[in-house]
Amino acid sequence: MATARLPVTASLIALILLVSSATFAAEGVRSTAKTTVFVGTYTGSGSRGIYRFDFDPDSGEVSEAKLAAETTSPSFLAIHPTRRFLYAVGEVDTFKGKKGGVVAAFAVDGQSGDLKALNSQSSAGAGPCHLVVDKTGKNVLVANYGGGSAAVLPIGPDGYLKEHSSFIQHDGSSVNPSRQSEPHAHSVNLDAANRFAIVADLGLDRMLVYKFDPAAGTIAPNDPPSAALPPGAGPRHFAFHPDGKHAYTINELNSTMTTWSYDAGQGVLTALQNISTLPAGFNGTNHPADVHVHPSGKFVYGSNRGHDSIVTYSVDHASGRLTLVGHQGKGIKNPRNFGVHPAGKFMLVANQDNDGVLVFRVDPASGGLAPTGGAVKVSRPVCVQFWTPAD
Repeated sequence: MATARLPVTASLIALILLVSSATFAAEGVRSTAKTTVFVGTYTGSGSRGIYRFDFDPDSGEVSEAKLAAETTSPSFLAIHPTRRFLYAVGEVDTFKGKKGGVVAAFAVDGQSGDLKALNSQSSAGAGPCHLVVDKTGKNVLVANYGGGSAAVLPIGPDGYLKEHSSFIQHDGSSVNPSRQSEPHAHSVNLDAANRFAIVADLGLDRMLVYKFDPAAGTIAPNDPPSAALPPGAGPRHFAFHPDGKHAYTINELNSTMTTWSYDAGQGVLTALQNISTLPAGFNGTNHPADVHVHPSGKFVYGSNRGHDSIVTYSVDHASGRLTLVGHQGKGIKNPRNFGVHPAGKFMLVANQDNDGVLVFRVDPASGGLAPTGGAVKVSRPVCVQFWTPAD
């Protein structure tokens, strides 16, 4: 007897992801599998590259960090969906005699978590600062901050990177003469259906949306090609909500968080809300950096550099809008990046200025953070990524 097949729509994918996320957060990660945390760094002041340490997702306990791979300024990392490979941007000035940054590929030892260098390719632009591996595992997408551009680098079956297959140069400026005289692509993210790439450009005050073809390894401007933020906002990092219908941008220049509705069928972002990342009364210099949504979808977090804190918001289930919960700043200094473990019980915060990664426990009811006292010494940490052995 023939079996009816439902069409796989963007809405259906979003529903599946939401149910899976809620179930995953409720049940937690199977902690029998060891969790390794990879840390990207800036080298030259004590760091030699990518580090790794063990993390217990039940207790929050951590081990000492060990050097996993020696490489120059691997500031941001991304893990392949098979968990067999890891990719890192290298914030260098030249590659093979030409101006531009680097994307480096590493094989991950399935048991120890050690890294073996495979190869490197040009990021096709200056100052690469963020990257993501697409859900098919066939491409790396990279945002070049210095060059104000985005590129796609295909991945071979062996994990090796090929030269870029697609490149788009951004153009324009915005109102801040010292930071927005030219484009600065600061992050790149893919939606749940792997159909659209979202690039936050700090220099343009825009979220650029690209149609993504994973088979061809190409990006092309969507229609409409972008969504605007308030002048001088300076969009930096971006995160989708597990429901697939909402997303969030943290803005570096005006210390705000923007809430978006997202049309997954058309790849269209519509701004719903702008809310401060700071407590009332703070008048000092501040530059927000990173944003993550809790796996349950109930909370959104952002990092403040200057106020030196993690801000917590609760999420309205229906509208996606945010309400301030509070700030946690104990031991935090210049938190460039952070990560919430997939089980949702702990957050790790990378303190670039005090050479440490701190552990915080997440309150499941309020989303509030409490320091556990756990800390890992790593020089100039920039990025944390969780890894478990492949099945």
